Amino acid sequence: MKSYKITVNGTEYDVTVEELGETASQGTYTAPAAPKAAPAPKAAPAAKAAPAVAGAEGNVKVVAPMPGKILSIKASVGASVAKGEVLMIIEAMKMENEIVAPEAGTVASISCAVGDSVEAGAPLASLNA
Repeated sequence: MKSYKITVNGTEYDVTVEELGETASQGTYTAPAAPKAAPAPKAAPAAKAAPAVAGAEGNVKVVAPMPGKILSIKASVGASVAKGEVLMIIEAMKMENEIVAPEAGTVASISCAVGDSVEAGAPLASLNA
């Protein structure tokens, strides 16, 4: 048997693999009765600060165009932004994508934080145009 340490999404697991040799190619292998349970994941890191949300949502919604991870937030609540100005950077498929203001206005709320994983269509921010 060989032991390996595997990391999946930042969580480490110890895995033991049995070498079968000739019997596997002859089709005579019998699976063990009960597999070992995976170890419990490590404790989660300290909670992140809540996203900055000021007052009510704005009338212009900015949503994630794709699933990804928030790398940086360039605008802050209350800041005036021009159409096309970068609000935040999202990483998707190893590429950095700029999320820009769809129109000029004032940032009313930011609904995510750096490091958050977001799904496509998730609210990221809102503007008052």
